Amino acid sequence: MTKHFTRPAATAAALTLSLALALTACSTSGESDGESSGGRAPGAGSAAALSHIHGIGLRGDSLYVATHQGVYTPDADGSPIPVGDRRDDFMAFTVTADGDFLASGHPAPGADGPADLGLVASTDSGRTWREKSLAGKVDFHALDTARDSTVYGYDSANGLLRVSADGVTWDDRAALRALDIAVSPADPATVLASTESGVARSTDGGRTFAPGAGRVLAYLSWGAPDALFGVDPDGVLFRGTGGGAGWTRVSTVPGGAPQALTVVDARRLFVATGDGVYASRDAGRTFERRMAVKAAGGGH
Repeated sequence: MTKHFTRPAATAAALTLSLALALTACSTSGESDGESSGGRAPGAGSAAALSHIHGIGLRGDSLYVATHQGVYTPDADGSPIPVGDRRDDFMAFTVTADGDFLASGHPAPGADGPADLGLVASTDSGRTWREKSLAGKVDFHALDTARDSTVYGYDSANGLLRVSADGVTWDDRAALRALDIAVSPADPATVLASTESGVARSTDGGRTFAPGAGRVLAYLSWGAPDALFGVDPDGVLFRGTGGGAGWTRVSTVPGGAPQALTVVDARRLFVATGDGVYASRDAGRTFERRMAVKAAGGGH
């Protein structure tokens, strides 16, 4: 039976603050489960201080984490190891069904190129990247892909959802203030957005959204038709029912306020919090830390 919870004013205020931070301009300045990530930089050393995690992805059994200083993967001890040699601020990150990486954000300090990356892609687990579209024009803060490979990107600077069939040509869809988006694995036209008034829903490919309502959540991820999860600004994890019509409390994620959420299937999910990336294999009831993070200054 679904439990119903009232929305505390403090939680709403926390998400409002998160949205305000997300919608302002950002700074422009290994081995996993016994398998090699295949993407370590030569001579990579011990754990680095990471100022903020913006996305989590899984390719095979290897975990990848997009941060303010590039993409990392955990070594056998759970310390973050840099992938490739790009230290860009990847504000949005997702792994497609084919295993390609898509990202957006800003180049590393001192790097050539425009201040906004647009959409960039990697086919070799983040070792190298290539520009796909919108360089110098868009800084996506959330990315997701549908089962038909449609790419959904939330352009935070303009408060606009953009949609592309190929990652090159884009349509402008609804204007809204959101922190995260999630596309239904069963229906490419159904999209959820976390807003300061609750979860907003679109059934027409993001052209229009019903007003946000119900549970106020910071991050959303829809890994399978029966695997919709959201986490609120306090780190409380909820499982969605009825395509997001209702939310059932599951647990509280360790490590404090959340920074990213990725759901793989009905049992496996990953949440980044202040001190690391946590994995669950039992639908969010329990967690173990997969990658330790030593916080550093900066971030959004």
